[in-house]
Amino acid sequence: MATPAVRMFRRLEGLFCVYKPSGVHWKLVRDSVETNLLKGLNATPSLPGPQEVRFLAQPGTDTETPKKLTLTVASVPVLSKHPLVTGPEFQHIQVGVGHRLDAFSSGVLVLAVGNGNKALNDFCRIRTTRDYTLEGEFGTATDDFSHLGRVVERSTYDHVTQDKLNRVLAMLQGAHQKALLMFSNVDMHSQEAYEMAARGLLGPEGKSEPILTGMRCIRFQPPNFTLEVQCINETQKFLRKVVHEVGLELRSTAVCKGVRRTRDGPFTLQDALARHQWTAYDVMQAIKQYHSSKRKKKRSISQMKKTELEQPDKETTSFQQNETDEEAVATGKVN
Repeated sequence: MATPAVRMFRRLEGLFCVYKPSGVHWKLVRDSVETNLLKGLNATPSLPGPQEVRFLAQPGTDTETPKKLTLTVASVPVLSKHPLVTGPEFQHIQVGVGHRLDAFSSGVLVLAVGNGNKALNDFCRIRTTRDYTLEGEFGTATDDFSHLGRVVERSTYDHVTQDKLNRVLAMLQGAHQKALLMFSNVDMHSQEAYEMAARGLLGPEGKSEPILTGMRCIRFQPPNFTLEVQCINETQKFLRKVVHEVGLELRSTAVCKGVRRTRDGPFTLQDALARHQWTAYDVMQAIKQYHSSKRKKKRSISQMKKTELEQPDKETTSFQQNETDEEAVATGKVN
């Protein structure tokens, strides 16, 4: 018979995401979540411990005279199975981490518990894009492309306009689009490429260079600006370098002041659990919601396929109607 803690652990197995704050290493986030889950599991009420039968001396009996010893049958708990002796029921659980974020980045961090680590491996292998917002500042260049690095150059930025910035972003996006097609290993003139692009599955085969699939400026207040990018196989250092390259293309310099991941596959900021929500109950609810949305997506896809199969092709229907009309004319049965 499964204990309440085991039943609760089975409901915790799956994928969920948390919001990783800036300045915190991802290992500390994982360890904090793991500690909270262990506390929640071990805080569940346990089943009554096993009992054993013993012969006990009757109270008030003189035990110094064996001839007058009286024993009674009693059921007592097995102390060797007591939680104070055996320790907590769960002492370790496996919490996996998906696409990682470095210490100075923030945003959506996907985690997995128990058997969910198998699904996490599949999740990391699929070709899904991730969304980021990059905070940049014109006028400075550093050795590590961030505002915390050693300043190596300063420049002016009065000539930079939003139109010029948009043209540079379009140029960079076009260059990365060519790289995306090159690494896709699919004939761009084939039906397979068209169907993959329609389903959003067109992407590089295996591990490739970081690729930007989309870029746009969502805030422009010189010297500060904010970019929204979609990318594949990226690193946070690469994204900071992109901000640096944008500054160079505009004949200026720029540093990255912040990197925040807003989406990782199906997980968005709305799904991410804040620091005060890293509890067993909130994680269980998040995993339940993810499974529910996944089932709804599968049902909608199957329903779409069923509709496509049931709906007759218009060309076939018109062709059959033309054949029927021709037969009617040939037999003289036209009304």
